[in-house]
Amino acid sequence: MTVSPHAAHLAQLNVATVLHPLDDPRMAPFVELLDPVNAAADAAPGFVWRLVEDGAADATGLRPAGEDVIVNLTVWESREALWDFTYRSGHLDLVRRRREWFLRHVQAHLVLWWVPAGHRPTVEEALERLAHLRAHGPSPRAFTFASTHTAAEAAEAAGAPGVTV
Repeated sequence: MTVSPHAAHLAQLNVATVLHPLDDPRMAPFVELLDPVNAAADAAPGFVWRLVEDGAADATGLRPAGEDVIVNLTVWESREALWDFTYRSGHLDLVRRRREWFLRHVQAHLVLWWVPAGHRPTVEEALERLAHLRAHGPSPRAFTFASTHTAAEAAEAAGAPGVTV
């Protein structure tokens, strides 16, 4: 975890429905990318935290959204830091190959929201934000890269003007 001068950090959850069990040979290329991609995230500028299952190197064993759904929950110093890692690093290769391993989602599968610096969102909190986005569309409470909101907007919408989040 990095130390950040920011009062608010950006949390993100994405969910993916696997086409096959992770021990299926067709998933081997994805599984082989997990450690290097997670190491790159951990070392990326602006990275703060990621969910990891107790005793594991990642969160792929956690299945809070369904037995065939894996979750990725991270916190970043800023939207720009997350964007840069997602779309301007080696992670982009994984994004481009996602159809090899995951079903195409018909509803939102990624949600962003602001948290106070130092807060580690729970899976339950993250899934609630995703459900809110799916039910109500983008808002300062739950949004996407395409419909981003600032931490100040999120605080104001939560009824706490002048508070960062």
